[in-house]
Amino acid sequence: MCGIYSKQDPERYALTTRSLRLDGYSTSIRLENCFWDVLERLAEDEGRPLSQVLSDLYAEAVSDRDGPTNFTSILRASCLIYVEGSDQGRNVHAAE
Repeated sequence: MCGIYSKQDPERYALTTRSLRLDGYSTSIRLENCFWDVLERLAEDEGRPLSQVLSDLYAEAVSDRDGPTNFTSILRASCLIYVEGSDQGRNVHAAE
């Protein structure tokens, strides 16, 4: 076994639900705490509130996919892309 999961504090992968407004609608998002941590770090690095970062990611997801999508999957993938870019010293927004 590699221990990546089993050696972690269970609080890191415990689920947390947060309520917020996206595109004018109230909704709830349920993610593991480790993803909320990365999203908060991303927002801090951008100097914007987390709610604004999430709203922007939602708008991107809807416009790129021509309609509703699994937003929590988009958030998890965005976290991975952000962490990979940070680990490699790259600007994750370079393609913009």
